[in-house]
Amino acid sequence: MSGREGFGWRFTSPLLLGSSLNPINTSTIATGLVGIGADFHKGPATTASLISVLYLCSAVAQPTMGKLATVFGARRVFAAGLVVLVAAGVIGATAPVFGVLLLSRALIGIGTSAAYPTAMALIRARADRLRTGVPSRVLGSLSIAGQVTAVVGLPLGGLLTGTFGWRAIFFVNVPLAVIALVCTFLGVDRDEPRLRQGSLLTTLDVPGIVLFAGTIVAVLVFLSGLRSPAWWLPPVAVVLGLALVAWERRAPQPLIDVRMLGRNGPLARTYLRSAIVWLGNYTALYGTSQWMEQAAHHTASQVGLIMLPLSGASIVVARVVSLRGWVRWPLLLAGVAMLLTGALMFTITHTSPVVLLIGMTVLFGLANGFGGFANQAALYVQAPAADVAVAAGLFRTFAYFGAIFSSSLIGLAFGTAATDAGLHEVAAVTVGIGVVVLLMTALDKGIPARARG
Repeated sequence: MSGREGFGWRFTSPLLLGSSLNPINTSTIATGLVGIGADFHKGPATTASLISVLYLCSAVAQPTMGKLATVFGARRVFAAGLVVLVAAGVIGATAPVFGVLLLSRALIGIGTSAAYPTAMALIRARADRLRTGVPSRVLGSLSIAGQVTAVVGLPLGGLLTGTFGWRAIFFVNVPLAVIALVCTFLGVDRDEPRLRQGSLLTTLDVPGIVLFAGTIVAVLVFLSGLRSPAWWLPPVAVVLGLALVAWERRAPQPLIDVRMLGRNGPLARTYLRSAIVWLGNYTALYGTSQWMEQAAHHTASQVGLIMLPLSGASIVVARVVSLRGWVRWPLLLAGVAMLLTGALMFTITHTSPVVLLIGMTVLFGLANGFGGFANQAALYVQAPAADVAVAAGLFRTFAYFGAIFSSSLIGLAFGTAATDAGLHEVAAVTVGIGVVVLLMTALDKGIPARARG
């Protein structure tokens, strides 16, 4: 059976749809915050917690869901996450008070976090069973699904909010999750029987999950508030992190195999490189879109149109490199494209023509497309087959580091309002990130030239 025959749409469509629901929920909420604040009489600082709670829950839940998939089966956990998402959508759409809305967002973060690590595990299991080698075409589609929906979420959220009100942003998860669930039952093979050794507490490594959650939350909360840093959080994160490493080293079935990570330098560097690439992606994406509205005075719909070439360039590039299985060269080109994006950004002011802004978004789309697939393919090749679900979840956790850190960088650059000077500070950060990605890739001999079987 060929790789294409083994990965038809019956199998891949629910995985792609499920994996797109987390990134799409991170962006659709932005268009509903004003309406939510008005209905519940909450200020911007309070409604912004709807964004941060999803990031925090997702960052902790992604590797945890990978662990659950290893123990109970990837298909079961994938389906269970969709059921949680259905419940979260109903709760959010009918929320009578703001606290219930916050609960809904937390459940959305947890439910959608099941999709990506389990999808990677299901893809890896099928590829190994059919001996197809690395299914780069499928990995490319998975990368495209995450990249495009993160960008499309803003105009989609605006359409839903403008037509049906902000509650539609929550309810839309219900039909999407149901469709993905039905397709999963029809197209994804049942999990093989699992043999569990020891108690469920030991098998799941509950202490490791708790220590991991504490460490991640402390780091992310600190990174999200750099304008007024909570300096007591870094020591807490260090203590919890050291306790996590000490526990995982002696845990019989650890959540995070720290010994494996210590031996697997290429995988550890892929995590770090991914966080830096996502830091550049989110800084440029949200920094420039905010500047276009506040400083250049473009409407939200105009900004969406200007950003469309970003999605187009990302899709084309990710598809081309995934069909050929390239890894090293796309990462180098991602660094170059990010560097050029920042350089062009330096020349832009609020009076610049739209064509210059479109050129910037095309360059950014190239960086997004090259880096997104290549880092994911590197993870697939470098992670042990038995640990791919947890490894994929941890990969997404590092992406959240970049996403949350970017919001603080944008806040530091713009202050109370987006200006040309602030945009040029964002440009400097983008150039610096491009240089770092270039150097990390050029000096890392553990990055394969191609994703091979």
